[in-house]
Amino acid sequence: MKVSVIGAGTMGVGIAQIAATNGYEVCLFDAFDGAIKNAQQQLTNILNRLVEKEKITETKKIEILARINFSKDLKDIKGSGLVIEAIIEDLKIKQKLFSDIEKLVDENCIIASNTSSLSIASIGSACKKAERVIGIHFFNPAPLMPLVEIIPAVQTTEETLKNAKAMIDSWGKVTVVVKDTPGFIVNRVARPFYGESLRIYEEGIADFATIDWALKEIGGFKMGPFELMDYIGNDINYTVTETVFTSFYFDQRYKPSFTQKRMMEAGFLGRKSGRGYYDYSLENLPKANEDRELGKKILWRVLSMLINEAADALFLKIASREAIDLAMTKGVNYPKGLLAWADEIGINNVLKQLEDLQKEYGEDRYRPSPLLKNMVKENKTFY
Repeated sequence: MKVSVIGAGTMGVGIAQIAATNGYEVCLFDAFDGAIKNAQQQLTNILNRLVEKEKITETKKIEILARINFSKDLKDIKGSGLVIEAIIEDLKIKQKLFSDIEKLVDENCIIASNTSSLSIASIGSACKKAERVIGIHFFNPAPLMPLVEIIPAVQTTEETLKNAKAMIDSWGKVTVVVKDTPGFIVNRVARPFYGESLRIYEEGIADFATIDWALKEIGGFKMGPFELMDYIGNDINYTVTETVFTSFYFDQRYKPSFTQKRMMEAGFLGRKSGRGYYDYSLENLPKANEDRELGKKILWRVLSMLINEAADALFLKIASREAIDLAMTKGVNYPKGLLAWADEIGINNVLKQLEDLQKEYGEDRYRPSPLLKNMVKENKTFY
């Protein structure tokens, strides 16, 4: 079967690499000048490094490259059984593309979007046969990150969902099925990791380095929120936050931060610009205040907000408890599933922290999920 990938950026190249490694004929398309040439060079360099590390053989590298047709002509996607779009996060551009794709592929071809925050139903509405449209959201870098969110729209048939999931499963990925809601699982549930950390900084409780230290050293997270935002890019992270905030009808839980907005406006985008929350031109980055009591307070506040978000996703049937926990451990490398973590520290303790925050600030952003309230009332646990 043939797989086509639209968009030859880092994500598109990664998806093409996965499909070709798994034996599929691949068409990697991009209309922009230089994009295809860059993609070809990028993938060759990646595969050469894998050969050097003895992860693949030279023969395997040649076979993978031979399976990929690097194309500037959209007509080359003809004959595909699956098309995955990985272009700019712009709904109108995606809708136009999906309409164009549908005219070139047969009626059994699955057309998927790798969007991280846009509505699959809206994207699919551009197609005459929207029932074969689905979200297949990989995480960056796609060849390394195990998680893939599979998002059926309200139009998507069970057969499309089953076939899309089976194919991505066969590529060795960990798939979770999630309802078509803003941010899906990961980009929705992870918002407080950034948002509440920014709020703690804005209140003058701790600086960037101390908050990062607390979440890594005491919480066990692989990266702190400010390190991670600098790695992702403040422009990307802010845009996702703003999209989720707007899509949830301006729910205060997802409210963006002026601190991050000003960073983005100043061009302090993170590692890619040389400066973000940290100045990467400096030999030594700022040192944290390693006060463990302060660190515990920081962790507890961020963690309670994360758990609340995970609980609310379960309450609103966005995904199963297993899918939510799996998504956060496999998609963003959290040390534990948030719902399992809640059981461990006590759901009653999480609820009390949220109620205390809501009482102190009088803000809706701290409202506890009804599920947490009911579970404490009935003395239940998630597992």
